[in-house]
Amino acid sequence: TQGYSSAASDVYKRQGLFCVSTYIKHLNYRQEVEMVQKYIKIHSDDLVAVALCPLEQGTVCNVDGQEVTLIEDIAQGHKFALKDIKKDQPIIKYGYPIGIAKEDIKQGSWIHTHNMKTGLNDLLTYSYHRNVQELEPSEKRTFMGYRRKNGKVGVRNEICIIPTVGCMNNVATSIERQAQKYVKGNVEAICTFTHPYGCSQMGDDQENTRQILADLIQHPNAGGVLVLGLGCENSNIDVLKNYLNDYDTDRVKFLVAQEHEDEIKDSLDIIADLADVVSQDKREEIDASELIIGMKCGGSDGLSGISANPTVGGFSDLLISKGGTTILTEVPEMFGAETILMDRCENEELFNETVDLINNFKEYFKSHNQTIYENPSPGNKKGGISTLEDKSLGCTQKSGKAPVVGVLQYGQCVKNKGLNLLSAPGNDLVAATALAASGAHIVLFTTGRGTPFASPVPTVKISSNSRLYSNKKNWIDFNCGELVEGVSLDTLSNDLFEYVLSVASGKKVKSEEAGFHDMAIFKQGVTL
Repeated sequence: TQGYSSAASDVYKRQGLFCVSTYIKHLNYRQEVEMVQKYIKIHSDDLVAVALCPLEQGTVCNVDGQEVTLIEDIAQGHKFALKDIKKDQPIIKYGYPIGIAKEDIKQGSWIHTHNMKTGLNDLLTYSYHRNVQELEPSEKRTFMGYRRKNGKVGVRNEICIIPTVGCMNNVATSIERQAQKYVKGNVEAICTFTHPYGCSQMGDDQENTRQILADLIQHPNAGGVLVLGLGCENSNIDVLKNYLNDYDTDRVKFLVAQEHEDEIKDSLDIIADLADVVSQDKREEIDASELIIGMKCGGSDGLSGISANPTVGGFSDLLISKGGTTILTEVPEMFGAETILMDRCENEELFNETVDLINNFKEYFKSHNQTIYENPSPGNKKGGISTLEDKSLGCTQKSGKAPVVGVLQYGQCVKNKGLNLLSAPGNDLVAATALAASGAHIVLFTTGRGTPFASPVPTVKISSNSRLYSNKKNWIDFNCGELVEGVSLDTLSNDLFEYVLSVASGKKVKSEEAGFHDMAIFKQGVTL
């Protein structure tokens, strides 16, 4: 009962990576199940299999008709050798090399950081091998959102307090706390987005701060905005206005604290007026083609690339097939899988932009005398991810199989419908904020270890394993652990699509219920 027969397995292809979902056997009519398949060989060429649950030393695994006896314990999400592997031999997972053996590895052995290393090199020269698969259009769907005066669409109707400089953070937080009495009716939240920047910055850092703040001020999820300045900062309100487009003067208000005797009292008066305007807004039926969804992972484990990320990839394809837009970021976590994305670029111009996206980030690391491949994190390693290639090949599955139609610089708003790549680091807060700033209405965040953080937009936490979902119901919104318990990829991707439509229509995610709103701006240079 532990093999991979066609009757027992659901085989699916995602961007050239094959994954096999497991099935379950019901013991009774309660919710108790026994996993029949306890390990998975993802691709036919793989030299490793992944434990879907803890496996004890001595367990006999039947893989492709071959018996493999484990010679040590294997934790959930971790890899074991399907055959003897020689020192310096590439280790294959997802059908691609994920590293190189540091020593001879015996069949049935645990494979991890102690006996393998990255095989990635420095800057590379790439060739374009177009491998684009157009998606068939699917039936239209709708959600209930807010149509703004400029034609854009929001999925929330919040009043945002945005300080121009870190000196105003405590004042902004105090205003937020005192303004909660105006959260009623169609005013869904009043929140502030504090940050430590806006002054003593130079070059790209200063531009990044101004652009991200301008993007958030103009985000359609904001029904009203109070921009709270100090008065003497580099990125003061007069400067920041130059980064704003034709904003709605009824909904975007400004206050310079040094020009007011009581900036908190006067700010509350402004928010009261904004609340009168925002409370008049009503949700209306809007086509799902207008949704923009960001995709991010963090605290990944060995199941992330098998369950949660492929499910998000299926969701992405489904939304794009309906005319919608998704954005994939975390450039350092594309290293090792970047050629898959490059070959899916619609044309050579986009291919060249993607090459620059990758190599410019490598140059960023080098310019700071840092190792390009100093990844994955300690939590990733504990969960079973051994190298950056291992992480990247799982991470990029969030992109599904749609063509790449756009490549965005940090702070640049999305323009093309379909799959877009965004320049931003892997840091959870920075990347999620970058997705929101580029126009994402919602961020889908897959995780194998869990995290409570939020971002400027609703952030859906998606677990790669059922244990995390059960243990952290106050963090996790959607469980993809079911994919290794018998639920098919198509079913789970469709379920996630329905869940996202409900969030877009007003359902609060767990971090919103907790009252969390976070943001972080990418700092690259010196501070004066």
